[in-house]
Amino acid sequence: MAKENGGDVGAFLAGFVVGGLVGAAVALLLAPQSGEETREQIKARSIELKGRTEEEVARARQRAEQALEEARAKAEAVAADIRRRAEELQAQGRVVIEEGRRHLTEAVEETRKAAEQAKAGVAPEEPAEA
Repeated sequence: MAKENGGDVGAFLAGFVVGGLVGAAVALLLAPQSGEETREQIKARSIELKGRTEEEVARARQRAEQALEEARAKAEAVAADIRRRAEELQAQGRVVIEEGRRHLTEAVEETRKAAEQAKAGVAPEEPAEA
């Protein structure tokens, strides 16, 4: 999108300058006055158009810099959100792993007790509910 805007601004400025110069040249050439006066007017118009063009370029640059800053801020916000979500998922993963480890430890312990009781000829106990 920034490329499109940059192209639009460039085309606008080119059209602006060319149109201004052509219009000024035609108006001056058709006006009844001496060549010296015409050259002076063309020079004055050129300076005026150059000033306007520089102002437009400065405005376009300012808009581009502002858009870039806004894009950077949005990117930083998205990155911070992604980091926060990743940390949350890590924490949830640790909880799940710990629960799995606890259940596995309980199952191993119950199996060990059942094996010992089977060796001793005792009926196994009912597993305790967690």
